[in-house]
Amino acid sequence: MSLIGRSVKRLEDRPLLTGSGRFAADITVPGMLYMRIVRSPVAFGRLAGLRIAEALAHPGAVAVWTAEDVADIPPIGFRMTLVPGLEPYRQPILADGHVRFVGEPVAAVFAADPYTAEDIADLVAPEIEPLAPCLHPAAPPREYAPGRSTEATVIAKAYGDLDAAFAGAHAVVVLELTIGRHSGVPLETRGAIAVPEADSGILRLYGAAKVPHYNRQALAAMLGLPLDRIHLHEGHVGGGFGIRGELYPEDVLTCAAVMRLGRPVKWIEDRYEHLVAANQSRGSVHRVRAAVDEHGLIVGLDDEFWFDQGAYLRTHGVVVADLTCAMLPGPYVIPAYRSVGHVRLTNKTPCGTYRAPGRFEASFVRERLVDAIADRLGLDPIVVRRRNFIAKTAMPFRREFSALGTEIVYDTGDYAGLLGKFLNRVGWETLRADVARRRQAGEMIGLGLGFFVEKSGLGPFDDVRITLGGDGAIEVITGAASVGQGVETVMAQICADGLGTGLDHIRVIHGQTDRIARGMGAFASRVTVMTGAAVTIAAAKLRDRLLAEAGRLLQTAPDRLAVIGDRVVVCDAPSGPSLDLAAIARSAGGELTADATFTAEHMTYPYGVHLAQVRIERDSCAITVERFFVGYDVGRAVNPMLVEGQIAGGAAQGIGASLLEEFVHDASGQPQSVTLADYLMPTISEIPTIEVALFEDAPTPLNPLGVKGAGEAGIAAAGAAIAAAVDDALGRPGAVRQLPITPNRLHALLAELPAEQH
Repeated sequence: MSLIGRSVKRLEDRPLLTGSGRFAADITVPGMLYMRIVRSPVAFGRLAGLRIAEALAHPGAVAVWTAEDVADIPPIGFRMTLVPGLEPYRQPILADGHVRFVGEPVAAVFAADPYTAEDIADLVAPEIEPLAPCLHPAAPPREYAPGRSTEATVIAKAYGDLDAAFAGAHAVVVLELTIGRHSGVPLETRGAIAVPEADSGILRLYGAAKVPHYNRQALAAMLGLPLDRIHLHEGHVGGGFGIRGELYPEDVLTCAAVMRLGRPVKWIEDRYEHLVAANQSRGSVHRVRAAVDEHGLIVGLDDEFWFDQGAYLRTHGVVVADLTCAMLPGPYVIPAYRSVGHVRLTNKTPCGTYRAPGRFEASFVRERLVDAIADRLGLDPIVVRRRNFIAKTAMPFRREFSALGTEIVYDTGDYAGLLGKFLNRVGWETLRADVARRRQAGEMIGLGLGFFVEKSGLGPFDDVRITLGGDGAIEVITGAASVGQGVETVMAQICADGLGTGLDHIRVIHGQTDRIARGMGAFASRVTVMTGAAVTIAAAKLRDRLLAEAGRLLQTAPDRLAVIGDRVVVCDAPSGPSLDLAAIARSAGGELTADATFTAEHMTYPYGVHLAQVRIERDSCAITVERFFVGYDVGRAVNPMLVEGQIAGGAAQGIGASLLEEFVHDASGQPQSVTLADYLMPTISEIPTIEVALFEDAPTPLNPLGVKGAGEAGIAAAGAAIAAAVDDALGRPGAVRQLPITPNRLHALLAELPAEQH
């Protein structure tokens, strides 16, 4: 029986369930120093100096660094969307000349224990002349630095004759929409433990996540180290969501400290630091308009938006704005289109990517617009969607621009078919009837829907090595990373399926730069697509070599042999002569190995629909998500249970982003969301059972498994669906134009209702 398509329980969970997980904070070695970061208390100001004499005089102080001490280390570079001219906006590892956000590192303190390091850090006094901060991305640009504007760049994507579309339109629908700032807030904060290896001279950095191989290369270049003198190691990771595992100033500082101080250095972020210094995302303002005909067909779409990048451009460059522009058309034809994204620097925490970057925002904007079109023309929103869908027969469907350096070509899809199947599966007519009945009884209850197209499987390559050892153990070594998505289970399933073995003897190695030369890590929902395809190819190669060696030993043609469990048998005589895998490996010199690389020029494009049912309490302005459904076509599910788990986790984050989570600042730029009492996250009380309808109707031809990614499916259209459901409950189409829908914002919407509706 094929292992692909089976809901195998996660292989990586035993140490986590038995308390033997090894996270960054668990790593301690003898002679370790602890680093504490001194951070700016001011959003924007001239850094005149730092008083450090008292800190240096502390008996526990090993070192106190300011920007002058690390002046030879360059700012952190870009990993993605390499747009020329952005280098002046990079973040230095310690502030120099100016501070640009509350939480920016201005000094690093080193001591023999973490408590002493914190005491010493309190003695460092930054001398800052406050300046008026820039806080709103849509405000007129200002001077960032001499000759540099706070508008770092403008991303634009367009095709078709937009002027003609609007000139001939039956109606023009215009909206202004706002998405608040929020972030992934993983259970485990950031951590970096740098350890010098005396015998080899290698610097090892533990606590890595997401992109260990890239960060290794970047650190080596920044610190002037030969590449073979530094390795990164991933352990267990308490969530990633796009924000953990990028290269931050603290990672560079710990490695530099090892090189200069000659001792291991450990840094673990506290929650306050995480909420003011780790990557945030989303914050943007959109002014969007659509030209439509009398049937609701969108003939032109024009979107201009302002993205709140924060104080610096970090490793992602302008990827969020790029993806917003590229993915906003979603599942609809839209014959004429333009999107212009202004990347604006403000005096807030710098932004990066967070689960479904650009797509959460774009789906909210696009689906709000579709609902507004339906209201304007008096049409059913589902009818409007169906009329605008790209047809199944039009696949593959090309957009006239690229995203993340690759052309956008939707590989496969049947959007109308998925919507029809999904509505049948959830009992749409029954849901509507039940909502109508409850409204008659006086409840404020509503249904809302949002459709989305995702992107996944970003190339350009993934490498894999599979080795069968003389003890019968099989190692799958990959440059992918695990951030909780079940990498070990899925890769073991694919390997076992390709070889014909069971899962018992397969061990998946990931996130270790000393075990494989190259690796792309885990982001952009790429691992199952790219790494899985490489494992498929390598497993086929290893099986061929295994059967060839077994054929030599059994004096039988390889095509008459099969792998069953841990043995090779003769197909037409399975109870006859056979060999165990370990013996075959030993006879081949101790082990059998197969390497494979999978390359891809185009991404895959899964798609789906979210449906929310919400209830509003008039008195408290509370919004309860009673039911939340996700329909998703993943192409082919290697492990359906894990796909559903990914979707449920993303939906929980989407509910938080829609109703609760937001980073806010006062007029001076001071962040007001610096604890988990202020930055509100959903608990089990706010999250209903996520009901998932998984479909496999549109496998992709772009990889040997036909799989598409699943990591971001649960969050992509959550904001759109919940906003539409709140509109429906209020009986006011188009009421929600800002996320999150906080109680204060809902109160304002309720106040606008006619008196008889209160």
